[in-house]
Amino acid sequence: MCGIMGYIGKNDAKQVILNGLAKQEYRGYDSAGLALRCGESIKSVKIVGRVSELKKLVEESDLGETAPVSGIGHTRWATHGGVTVTNAHPHESVDGNIVLLHNGIIENAREIRDKLEAEGIVFISDTDTESACQLLARLYRDCGDVLSAMTKLCASITGAFALVILFRDRPGEIWCARRGSPLVVAHSDGASLCASDPTALLDYTHDLFFMEEGEIARLTEDGCGFFGFDGEPREKQSIFLQWDSVMADKGHYEHFMRKEIDEQPDVLRFTIEAHTDITSVDMEKTLKLPPDLMRGISRVQFVACGTSYYAAAVACNLMESLDDTLNVRADVSSEYRYRNIGRGDDTLAIFISQSGETADTLSAARIAKSKGVHCIAITNVRGSTLDREVDNSLLSLAGPEIGVAATKTFTAQVALLSILVLQLLKLRGALSATDEARLIGGLRSIPAKQQAVLSRENDIKALAEKYSDSKGFFFIGRRESVPLTLEGALKLKEIAYLPSEAYAAGEMKHGPIAMLDEKLTVVAIVPQNDLREKMLSNVAECRARNAPIILLATDGDEGIKSFANDVIFAPATEKELFPLLGVVPLQLFAYHVAKTLGRDIDMPRNLAKSVTVE
Repeated sequence: MCGIMGYIGKNDAKQVILNGLAKQEYRGYDSAGLALRCGESIKSVKIVGRVSELKKLVEESDLGETAPVSGIGHTRWATHGGVTVTNAHPHESVDGNIVLLHNGIIENAREIRDKLEAEGIVFISDTDTESACQLLARLYRDCGDVLSAMTKLCASITGAFALVILFRDRPGEIWCARRGSPLVVAHSDGASLCASDPTALLDYTHDLFFMEEGEIARLTEDGCGFFGFDGEPREKQSIFLQWDSVMADKGHYEHFMRKEIDEQPDVLRFTIEAHTDITSVDMEKTLKLPPDLMRGISRVQFVACGTSYYAAAVACNLMESLDDTLNVRADVSSEYRYRNIGRGDDTLAIFISQSGETADTLSAARIAKSKGVHCIAITNVRGSTLDREVDNSLLSLAGPEIGVAATKTFTAQVALLSILVLQLLKLRGALSATDEARLIGGLRSIPAKQQAVLSRENDIKALAEKYSDSKGFFFIGRRESVPLTLEGALKLKEIAYLPSEAYAAGEMKHGPIAMLDEKLTVVAIVPQNDLREKMLSNVAECRARNAPIILLATDGDEGIKSFANDVIFAPATEKELFPLLGVVPLQLFAYHVAKTLGRDIDMPRNLAKSVTVE
């Protein structure tokens, strides 16, 4: 998703904006630009390419003798209109008074454009954004008041948007508006800032204002003022975000993804210590649900997208295995929105989103709330839209994740969801003391076991290099391992761009086995549990079709080597918790395949970290 950065203060705005855009590069983009107030004029610089290239162009441009003290910047991911300098943001109105950038999609842009062109306004770009820019210029010209023009603009455009605007005749101000797309605002030491992502602001302050749906902001050196779309002033409290700006730095690592893989044992420790004691679950301080609510629940729905959905599937399996009286299911957010999900007090829906801004998950949560469903949110960003809109919100403790491909947030989500499942079943009277102690003990042992897997990286790297010329991969597993196969395949798709499919192993003979040959590698997840023999039968079927076989197996299971070309071993753990351990070698394998192939690992093509439009 596009990245936004705005600054007004006494420092050199161009450096602040360029640094802020660089911290949001992981969101994905194809072009970049900024507009700086230079004396009485506003000058724009735009390029197709990276922020580093924009920085060089800015340094070569004539921006006046004094450093600009305000400006706005943008990284664009093309939706309406191709990847060109003309379509890059910011956009300028024909009268030269408005400079505007936009994150999101304006759905009625064609209608607005047709009307304005009929009035004689000439459009320069192919973007939906320019419709908002030219319309705002006309509204402001007609009424002469910025707030009035902003409210009329927001009432006139449909779709999702975060708008950041400079008015040439209002030199001490930056204006913002938000509906659907995230925008964060801050004030510190005589400067105000805005950004799409809080990580861009952490060098300046940790006290942040997360803009609400239907909100307008006016930024000046003296502070931030907020208004509703009706123009009425709003009182707003900042939220302190306990993230360190160092957490969003690569340090000595080549890639953020590799750094974040290494951070998983600590993330898991933080999560476990926050919600358990030695042998039991304890979420009384963080979970706001009435203690007796779970006794009346008959249906539990886990709802998420992408990697978060696979984490939800792990939790779904765990809950089903411990309580056979509940109707439990995991749903993709975009499909959940179209289902008849039911009404009333007998349903609990749990929504998971790393960013807390995922458009489909937010819409799904709003639908559930409107139907009286009890809701819990799990997100990694305190103050995000999902965190604010769902009353019962739990924070995963992963810290900022910069790599587009999720790694440590998967671990944080699976751990937190597993603990939540135990807490909910305990409230329901459906969790035995034996299972509680067994699973909490298992969780507490996994960080050290993850560390043991990380110490075997060289072996995994060698396998990745060996199999990087495969034409594709099949991941197969059963029961608890099925979500793991999905996540392992997704990682290879995301960062290595290789065809990778995941199947419940019993489905192979229902079609996929026809694809197998000597160039299609099978990755079979075969932990030492009650399904080991069934899995080995599936592996034998694959090997009979000459497919190379990599097994992910349990330490000490030496007899399994005869079934495969290669084996990756991981320590033993409770069968329900194996996804927390098995995901680490799959992440490392995908990382090193992608690195061998020379891929852009932290910013893979066509992908964005947060999908904030449908």
